[in-house]
Amino acid sequence: MKFFVSAGEPSGDLHAANLIHALRERLPGATFLGYGGPRMAAEGAELIYPLVNLAVMWFLQVFANIATFVWLIFRADRCFREECPDAVILVDYPGLHWWIARRAKARGIPVFYYVPPQLWAWAGWRVKKVRKFVDMVLCSLPFEPDWYRERGVANAEYVGHPYFDELDERELDGTFLRDWGVEARGGPLVAILPGSRTQELKRNLPIMLRAAALLAADHPTARFAVAALHDRHKALVEQIIRQAVADPEEPELPAIEVHAGRTPELIRLADVAWSVSGSVSLELMMEALPTVILYKLNAIDLFIARPFIKAKFITLVNLLADAELMPEYLTTRDVSVELAAHARTWLDDPIAMARATANLAALRLEAARPGASRRAAGRIADWMESHWGVPAPHGAAYHGPHASREGKGAEAAPPPGSASR
Repeated sequence: MKFFVSAGEPSGDLHAANLIHALRERLPGATFLGYGGPRMAAEGAELIYPLVNLAVMWFLQVFANIATFVWLIFRADRCFREECPDAVILVDYPGLHWWIARRAKARGIPVFYYVPPQLWAWAGWRVKKVRKFVDMVLCSLPFEPDWYRERGVANAEYVGHPYFDELDERELDGTFLRDWGVEARGGPLVAILPGSRTQELKRNLPIMLRAAALLAADHPTARFAVAALHDRHKALVEQIIRQAVADPEEPELPAIEVHAGRTPELIRLADVAWSVSGSVSLELMMEALPTVILYKLNAIDLFIARPFIKAKFITLVNLLADAELMPEYLTTRDVSVELAAHARTWLDDPIAMARATANLAALRLEAARPGASRRAAGRIADWMESHWGVPAPHGAAYHGPHASREGKGAEAAPPPGSASR
């Protein structure tokens, strides 16, 4: 059995890789190809294009890369025609994935959406695309199935958030924890998490650095550490810090450590954090770490997006709690004063710190549910079995929609009115 899998950012690449692993356990002999990143490749998927390198958000960034996205749509359709995958699995990244889903359905290929886009938060009208192009929605948040069903998407099931799988299995570097912990270094630690995308890092980090300068002015023993995704981002962070130090209009910065690939360890060690929104907020919740969420946009993106934003919060943790456990700022302005003020309150007031920690710990007990990858793989395999038939444990032949086709070049029927390329 062959699956086309597409994931468009580092977190999606990780979720897709874990799902591939779980599917291979359920369906021995299954093969995988598609768009993604190094995690998918490490699980044996054949990468047609490294889509994680094109992780973009908001309107201007999408428009700047429109030619590449159009090429990716046609390249996926060519893959569906030549490789004849038995199913398509999409992970988050809705803009491009709606078009891939459309092409797959036109060729009669079932489509599964894992970690679906948060349509209930903004642009809810796009649920009509789910009804039309997606066979099963594998929901990551507990309230999502009801939301989809109320809007005519019958086949939506809650499997849990895959981030909890990764956190449950993650092993931290004990040597790093000892070398950089409070006993070794002294003073409270503020973890700075400016994002996994280059553009969001460039926008958010300068504000976080100004907040560090403000906090250090009255907390001279405080330590600051930036969590960079990889060495390229580490170099970019260091460049931004050098520019801030050289700029006479910027406040004097304290010493700031920069670490690549050490986000889990820094979250474990930190006393408070400043972070972008996204899946990382779940990791911060798992550590019950008091956190302020920042997501800076340019004015045009925020102006366009505001009418479509329906959710009360932008942060997964706050959405799960239906309360602002993590103060959040979706903004175009400099909120460094606010970031520093929240951190100062937690560091100076043990009761405020204890309250913030306790609220996050209580939500962790309620919401953290490992096993999403295994449950999602089970739902996909069950669906394939009930609709097409899958290899039985004893190795019976597959009888799916492409069972009669042989060879990589086998043709799938083109959609009505389209020309074969």
